[in-house]
Amino acid sequence: MRRPPVAAVFAATAALVLTATAAPAVATPDPFAGFTGQQLSWGPCAFTPEPEAVPAECALVTVPRDWAAPGNGRTLQVSVSRVAASGEHLGSLLINPGGPGGQGTSLPGSLAAVQPQLHERYALIGMDPRGTGQEGGFAPETCEVPLDRLSPRTNLDARDRSADSIAEHLKQPRAVAEACQSEALAPFLTTWQTAHDMELIRLLLGESTLNYVGYSYGTWLGAKYAALFPHSAGKLVLDSSTNFQGRLQAAFEAWPPINQRLFEDVFLPWMTRQFPEEVGATVEEAAANWERGRAFFATLGASPDNYDSIFTGMGSELRWVLGAGIFVLGVGGADGEDPAAALRGSELAPALDELSRERFAVPLAELTPAVVAKTLADDPADYRQYPATRYAVACGDQVTRSESWYRRLSDQQGPQYPLYGWLYGLSEPCSFWSDEPRQELPALPAEVADRVLVVQGEFDPQTGYEQAKAAVRAAPGLSLVSVDDSPFHGQYAFDGNPCVDGMVNVFLLHNSRPGTTTCPGIPLPGETEVHPVPGPVRTPAVQVAQTAAEVPLPGLRASVQEMISEVNTPGH
Repeated sequence: MRRPPVAAVFAATAALVLTATAAPAVATPDPFAGFTGQQLSWGPCAFTPEPEAVPAECALVTVPRDWAAPGNGRTLQVSVSRVAASGEHLGSLLINPGGPGGQGTSLPGSLAAVQPQLHERYALIGMDPRGTGQEGGFAPETCEVPLDRLSPRTNLDARDRSADSIAEHLKQPRAVAEACQSEALAPFLTTWQTAHDMELIRLLLGESTLNYVGYSYGTWLGAKYAALFPHSAGKLVLDSSTNFQGRLQAAFEAWPPINQRLFEDVFLPWMTRQFPEEVGATVEEAAANWERGRAFFATLGASPDNYDSIFTGMGSELRWVLGAGIFVLGVGGADGEDPAAALRGSELAPALDELSRERFAVPLAELTPAVVAKTLADDPADYRQYPATRYAVACGDQVTRSESWYRRLSDQQGPQYPLYGWLYGLSEPCSFWSDEPRQELPALPAEVADRVLVVQGEFDPQTGYEQAKAAVRAAPGLSLVSVDDSPFHGQYAFDGNPCVDGMVNVFLLHNSRPGTTTCPGIPLPGETEVHPVPGPVRTPAVQVAQTAAEVPLPGLRASVQEMISEVNTPGH
């Protein structure tokens, strides 16, 4: 049959007008149509909440395994949680702790407890993203690597640049990449897929827009959700930010310089104030004693690489306390003294005792370098499990660099940033990732810029300040709240900073976004005042009357901040 003409033909002198029938446009199938009919059946949650958290309710959402082919019949289940607004409902706000691969269903109850103003107006929503399992319930996806694929050496030190040392280091990232890529679900554990899950959750909640607070990798996820669904995105708080306008892997590649900066400029000076008799009264003395502790732990069977890892990614107060304890134990052990005596008499003793029981299964009074070294030793199991979502997202969202590129990065970063620079480029599984991304992730469009607030600590060792600045520069119209002198990861709600909490709450509750500004930091653990350190934040901080000591629920805040820091640590 002949197709009808696609244009009308007009004769200038004729009364007859010939018209054509236009070909009908092909409608784009709605990928959500087959999934919006389900009801959220709210009930008890599988996880055990923090003692001071507000009770939450949970539900399971059925999502397609692949949003690019939603009708093929293959589905997954994603766990979500809710703490309903205690007052007049303003909207729903989804919270993500980052990772990639962090479970977030316990977060709404904790956030509701520490931010009652937010709890009054928002339904706080948590999600365990696809591949992360159900918090307290079914297990996350993991990649199992046989130990015989890994190095048998217990003395690995990335400073050793011999061919044998480099070859032994590369065994782990190669094995992890191969194991994770072989998982059938890995191609569908991506930011693009999870952003579509979020959009389905918005539809099932019956909300016209979805508001959002995301930490660390959660800033990448939130920005990509807004880029993919700009008309669905409400107000977004992107805290401890990646450069969501650039490469996700660049955030990990920046770990050596930002961790070296924190270690030398903030952590070592703090140690000289906390333990001057044990580690030295100057930064130079402390650095030399840290090296002595490193060598001492190596004599006990703890690899130098594992020792170094304790002092990277210290984005929470509890990680600082842990680092201080191991530092003092190492120096005391090297000197042949009772290494825990100084710890037991310090202001950090209560937190150290709790950490000792949690991490090393002994009270602080029984903590010795040998106990620590045993915990740092290699896992004796036949298989080692790695988080599939962490690597599938980090390596699968975008095209990766090659193994040779990362090895050159190690050579370049090692001399400048020895704390982690030698090791990082030899330990990145993305260097062996061969699968190409299945979807492209768009950049944040200008139309949502006025709905985005970025919050960033000056000395954050997990997502560097420069990452956040780069994102803000590349997406004009965003606001940036810098936190002067802060070394922590995750500023809003759980760091106890009244300036940050106030600015974010005004934005979320009153739709008044602050301009680019700087908040003062809060004192480090065991201190009552801030010790300013020169850094990348140039603008003076605003003045606030409230002090951090007045902020309630310090234990709950510290616990959640520790969780956010841990899930955003490589290989968590």
